[in-house]
Amino acid sequence: MLHSRLRPLPRRNAVPSAPSAPTPEFENEDLADESPEDLFGTFLPHLFPDDAPSFHGDPGQHLLYSSPRYGDLDIMVPSYPSSGKRNDEIAAGQENPDGSVNQVDAGRKLFAHFLWSAAMVVAEGIEMADEPGSEGTEAREIWAVEGESVLELGAGAALPSVVCALAKASNVAATDHPSSPALTGAITHNIEHNVARTKQGSVSMHPHEWGVLDDSFSMQNKGAFTRIVAADCFWMRSQHENLARTMQWFLSPGGKVWVVAGFHTGRAIVAGFFETVLENGFVVERIFERDLVERLDDGGEIRRDWVPFREGEGVENQKRWCVVAVLKRKGE
Repeated sequence: MLHSRLRPLPRRNAVPSAPSAPTPEFENEDLADESPEDLFGTFLPHLFPDDAPSFHGDPGQHLLYSSPRYGDLDIMVPSYPSSGKRNDEIAAGQENPDGSVNQVDAGRKLFAHFLWSAAMVVAEGIEMADEPGSEGTEAREIWAVEGESVLELGAGAALPSVVCALAKASNVAATDHPSSPALTGAITHNIEHNVARTKQGSVSMHPHEWGVLDDSFSMQNKGAFTRIVAADCFWMRSQHENLARTMQWFLSPGGKVWVVAGFHTGRAIVAGFFETVLENGFVVERIFERDLVERLDDGGEIRRDWVPFREGEGVENQKRWCVVAVLKRKGE
């Protein structure tokens, strides 16, 4: 099972006073009564192997990701943002006297302080495509990155970026929102411990706010990436159009966008993203749903057709599936 690749490493430099991170309280548009208790953490895949958690790890924790292709990778989960202040109003994201909104709270709402299952789906696909003898396989057709330039959006722990570099992508850029806690240590650690020390590939890290295309990184990299990774970036409906604009801006002619999303916020919001990208110049080249828990007897993926609404789908069954899609520009 995909989730069994992870196991927690001993905590390093634990800080007893560090704030705890609450379970993400996503509003599931399909299942309004879903409670936070329905979401599980790092250890539960080992205790309950039939369940599929949406995310893994605790803020600041190190996880050992066992890659059959690249060996054990030390992946640090981004820390939970801390204001370092005791002012409850500021910590709650209320406006400051000058009218600005506390950036710590903005960072908390990004939910970068976990390793999301969708990132593991991308990593596994890239690993399979890079296996010797994978020529001519579907995995190679979808996921091959050797010689490609790759941009990861909403990177968080940046596991896909790390694996892309190890798979000999020509250029990898991991990006997250300027308020993201991932930019304050986790991505740097994951690059240095898994890519830089192997002297195989490279990853650069950049802040990027979706839809804001006049910053230096955007201006220097318009149309620069042949592959764009967007894994579990879709729970904010208000950001769908900005995300589509960012994809259009950075994608090179003939490039592809990988969209992978769990259903912890429901199918409706994921379907809404696909509607938005179709309105913004993309077409769906390939799309399917994948079971995150079980596999076929020969080790292959269990799949079914993507549908924006599935009759009678309950909480547990919904969480064990994700949607995988490949987008390209209309007319290419």
